[in-house]
Amino acid sequence: MEEKQLTCQVIRSTGSYHGKQGFDYQAAISAESVGAKGLCMHMLTIPPGAKANAHLHENHETAIYVLSGEGAMWYGPDLQEHLVAKAGDFLYIPAGMPHLPYNPSETETVTAVLARTDPNEQESVVLRPDLDEVHG
Repeated sequence: MEEKQLTCQVIRSTGSYHGKQGFDYQAAISAESVGAKGLCMHMLTIPPGAKANAHLHENHETAIYVLSGEGAMWYGPDLQEHLVAKAGDFLYIPAGMPHLPYNPSETETVTAVLARTDPNEQESVVLRPDLDEVHG
């Protein structure tokens, strides 16, 4: 099978997908959309009061830039650590780190741009249902 020649592209996202993490993502740059080999990038809007399923990304790092709102996240082997990221903040998640992001606000959404070193967004997602009720 002949491999498609990669080139520069503008992506005008028109679709979204529901991730294993429990959130809907605005589809953007990935192996599926542009043939990316080492990264994916998309936008996430977390509704008021929503939380993800506890998960980790095996062998892949994540970088996040918060555009608006204030998101929070439990993280660590037993989700014992906690952080808050506000509009204008950058957030780094190392590969293999269990985490559970959520929106603590009951009225405002959180919008962020996410980039990951996995070009196939869902392939490295490992759900951790054993941690889902830690911060119920």
